[in-house]
Amino acid sequence: MFANVGWGEMLVLVVVGLVVLGPERLPGAIRWSANALRQARDYLSGMTEQLRQDIGPEFDDLREPLSELQKLRGMTPRAALTKHLFDGDDSLFTGRFDRVEEGVPPPPAYPSSPEPSPPPADGPAPFDVDAT
Repeated sequence: MFANVGWGEMLVLVVVGLVVLGPERLPGAIRWSANALRQARDYLSGMTEQLRQDIGPEFDDLREPLSELQKLRGMTPRAALTKHLFDGDDSLFTGRFDRVEEGVPPPPAYPSSPEPSPPPADGPAPFDVDAT
């Protein structure tokens, strides 16, 4: 649920809590929030177990369409291209062409392109038609 919350966001929440609640009430608020989240998680896991016991083996049959929907939800255009056109090989998009096939030597290494020179100070900046 909170998989995307990093340490930076946690720090911001603590600072905001410190400003809003004050240093006296902040530890109690954190403790209350942690207990509420733990109770909600325990309630949901208990509810899942209760459904599994009540429904029985059909519970897994109900979960299959939901897992298919979850797979479709994660299907972005890039994932659809890699799955259907490239058989799951996403090296075209990620730039990882380093798969070595048996009997095929790796391509030769090319030197990197030279650094472009800075534009002249007295003239206008160069205009690249292909870039626009």
